[in-house]
Amino acid sequence: MSGRARREETVDVVWSGDWVAERLGVALEGDGELRELLGLALRRNPKRAHLLVSNVLGKHVPQKPSVVYGAGYGLGERVRALLGAEEARRAVVLGYAETATGLGHAVADGLRDAPYLHSTRRPVAGVAPAGGFEEAHSHATSHLLLPEDPGLLASASAGDASALVLVDDEFSTGNTVLNTIRALHELHPRERYVIVALVDMRSPADRDRLTAFAAEIGARVDLVTRAAGTVSLPDGVLERGQALVAEREAEQAKQAERAAQAERAQAQTQAQAGGAGADADADAGEGAGPSWGADGAAGHSGETPEGPAPLTRVDLGWPAGVPDGGRHGFTPAHRAALEAALPGMAERIAAALGREPRRVLVLGFEELMYAPLRLGTALEEALGADTDVRYSTTTRSPVLAVDDPGYAIRTRLVFPAHDDPADGPGDRYAYNVAGAGFDAVVAVVDSTADTPELHAPGGLLARLAAHTGHVVLAVVPSYTPRPTPAPHQEPSVLPEPLRGPDFSSYAPEDVGWLLQDLSDTRLEAPTEEREEAIQSGGAHYAESLPVEYQPSAEYQALFTAALDASAARIARAVGTVTETVLAERGPRPVLVSLARAGTPVGVLMRHWARHRHGLDLPHYAISIVRGRGIDATALRWLAAHHDPADVVFVDGWTGKGAITRELAAAISAFEESSGISGFDPEIAVLADPGGCVRTYGTREDFLIPSACLNSTVSGLISRTVLRADLVGPDDFHGAKFYRELAESDVSGDFLAAVAARFDEVADEVDAATKELLAADRAPTWEGWAAVERISEEYGIHDVNLVKPGVGETTRVLLRRVPWKILARRGAGADLQHIRLLAEQRGVPVEEVDDLPYSCVGLIHPRYTRGATGADGKAVQGA
Repeated sequence: MSGRARREETVDVVWSGDWVAERLGVALEGDGELRELLGLALRRNPKRAHLLVSNVLGKHVPQKPSVVYGAGYGLGERVRALLGAEEARRAVVLGYAETATGLGHAVADGLRDAPYLHSTRRPVAGVAPAGGFEEAHSHATSHLLLPEDPGLLASASAGDASALVLVDDEFSTGNTVLNTIRALHELHPRERYVIVALVDMRSPADRDRLTAFAAEIGARVDLVTRAAGTVSLPDGVLERGQALVAEREAEQAKQAERAAQAERAQAQTQAQAGGAGADADADAGEGAGPSWGADGAAGHSGETPEGPAPLTRVDLGWPAGVPDGGRHGFTPAHRAALEAALPGMAERIAAALGREPRRVLVLGFEELMYAPLRLGTALEEALGADTDVRYSTTTRSPVLAVDDPGYAIRTRLVFPAHDDPADGPGDRYAYNVAGAGFDAVVAVVDSTADTPELHAPGGLLARLAAHTGHVVLAVVPSYTPRPTPAPHQEPSVLPEPLRGPDFSSYAPEDVGWLLQDLSDTRLEAPTEEREEAIQSGGAHYAESLPVEYQPSAEYQALFTAALDASAARIARAVGTVTETVLAERGPRPVLVSLARAGTPVGVLMRHWARHRHGLDLPHYAISIVRGRGIDATALRWLAAHHDPADVVFVDGWTGKGAITRELAAAISAFEESSGISGFDPEIAVLADPGGCVRTYGTREDFLIPSACLNSTVSGLISRTVLRADLVGPDDFHGAKFYRELAESDVSGDFLAAVAARFDEVADEVDAATKELLAADRAPTWEGWAAVERISEEYGIHDVNLVKPGVGETTRVLLRRVPWKILARRGAGADLQHIRLLAEQRGVPVEEVDDLPYSCVGLIHPRYTRGATGADGKAVQGA
């Protein structure tokens, strides 16, 4: 009997949460429909091992498109009845990426005349964000709101009667929705909000919090859900869940390795025989058994075709002017045009499928859920009742797969991201596809994601081809919104840079700070309060400053010793990166350091150019903020005073490369919105252990003493601040000058110690530069891959909380709430200050092998005050 037949036999008697419930004692309590709507799975997570898996969302579990669409549409009809036809017509519907984008769209359809927008994790050049927020519990947290019409979310006036309808797949605590309403209410107050979800799993305390919140903002907040209940968790469930996951992982890893060996042997045999060895090797290393990387299903028999399935590309004939989804807004007029075109597009897909298949999956792509869902509903009608059409989408979220009828995630396909995501490359997943007996899979992606990675041997299409008889690719054109007009007139006079000694302890000629002085503003907050606010989504890290760490005498002695030991090594890296810049970007580049870690490096590069070549290079410091972009006013100042083509951005080191990507996206958006072009977003760094840039002094991960301290080695300047009440559209970002720390300032000592070694390393620099200029320096991004692996291995599920390298680990210990430190076994003296700081803060240091960095700092995931560390001890503040 085939695996598919066994599943159909038991579907009516086995709940897809039984496997987890029996082993962990987890129970769903609530409405009678709850078990029909939800199953259970496991994931590695330090706060919650179980995962609620929806059977009607169309994300993890393939379901009939009509059922998925009907679930959302029915909720929309209920909202329409609640609001009344007139108010429903004036409402705006907002869905959450990535899971609820299709659900929110269907809810908007149920309201009939309401426009729709969903949040997105994909920045789009030329579209100014109308807002954004962090979703602390999500695998990937940063959300942007990018409406083509900036007025879409704006209320007509304070106290506007039009309702904002917010749609998510489930409410576990309600934090994300409340944070969204709070942020939008401050900008555009409304009298009414409606929160919509398939299931409401909040605790009584969370429900009371919603009531109090509504009273606080003076608005009516209604709730519309299909089912409600709670998750009952016995004592010790988290520990037992983690142990169970570890046990299954170990077992599945062995199965995967055996399967990979068998596949490699088969591929080698086929290659020697002149067969399709390359195709057979496409799944090597992933295994055929159920595992974190499983491409097959245990017990699956006789359903996988021999050899890869053929690929057919279908021209949908997508209607002109209709967006691919709600990323930039979707109006009733768009909806009408799409409805008219759906039958014809479904007929084209049916024709591409050829002989009528028995079982078809329409597979969407991450945030692209609505377009494939509607194509699926139309295909259901076109193919008729004799064909079983199902719908699901790929996802970013990693979940354990167990091939058991009582478990919600039976199999898992793993493949690399194929849309050049802003937060870097990484694995993506398709669940319950392998072994499900699909005769054909219709993969629907937008044109941005129709890349070589999609078609590569290890890509999504190849993974699908191993588990079905026919793959059809349907590409929806990515919608390009009109460029957002400039929101204000350019000022006639731009602010001037700040210089020492009035701002910073650096010499005035060493750096001009493209910042505004906020020294008299109270910005510091205790470390624990900042961490809680940042991770809860209540504040961005750039809206406040950590309390400046004042080193102990023992730590200060470590800095002095480290500087003495590494000065020559730093001098070599400074010389190498400067000579590379002069060779490729000379003869007179304009150095623009990313404040503040990049500024000491920019000053040293300037000193090298003057010492070796007599060049007096201009040097400025500019602010860039993760998730918010670069200081546009500072870029306008640079363009007004220098040729943008001469600007070379400088930073201290790379970790996983987040700022590298942030800068590239920010420069692109700036050029689109301002009309100013010519800036090269490539960054020159002292050290590139993450393999993220082309221009560097070294790719070793070693101790750069300027990373050991904060302002006292960076000209007494704080990290930069971006807050709406302090920084206007024509202002530079802000920072503070800590004049009161002058007695502790070692900024000049650091510069002098390194510059004193310039002459002795000159020959080595010349040789290293010559070698680098002739080498292939293309970024490898191996650091990003390592960070994603660590994030999943340690159950963090948020790359922003993994800080790789000596410099970033030091920052974690100085500014954040650390959870644990990973140290490469035998790293030695470079980590002495790390160990001292960890000891002072009560943070465990774990020795590991095969770490690409000397060390990695892990920020406490989902921190709240009173949290415990990885060793079970209370986290201590700095």
